[in-house]
Amino acid sequence: MITIDYGTLRGLVALLILALFIVIVVWSYSKKRKSAFDEAANSIFEEDTETETELKHSDKNNKQETNNNV
Repeated sequence: MITIDYGTLRGLVALLILALFIVIVVWSYSKKRKSAFDEAANSIFEEDTETETELKHSDKNNKQETNNNV
């Protein structure tokens, strides 16, 4: 039976986390993902007239009622 002490287990977990971090960094900086990330970054500047119209309409209907019984 293989026995692993606590220090070895901590070292293996640290190596696993480091490997996962490197994989995520390589994935996020890959050229295949650049267009998707650029599109997501610029999506905030696109205007969505349907959403703006819905928000204005819902604001009128959701006025806070006051309690006159106080």
